[in-house]
Amino acid sequence: MSEPHRDPEIERRARRGRNVALALGLVLFVILIFVVTIVRLGANVLDRPI
Repeated sequence: MSEPHRDPEIERRARRGRNVALALGLVLFVILIFVVTIVRLGANVLDRPI
């Protein structure tokens, strides 16, 4: 069976939208991990020996 005709412009826009959503999710995940790490370390960061 052959696939129905698809508009390449629509597919390109959909792919770009998914890529932007994935990138945004990844950035938010990294920020969340950073914030959780800072909160867990707390003031202990300043007390470490240099």
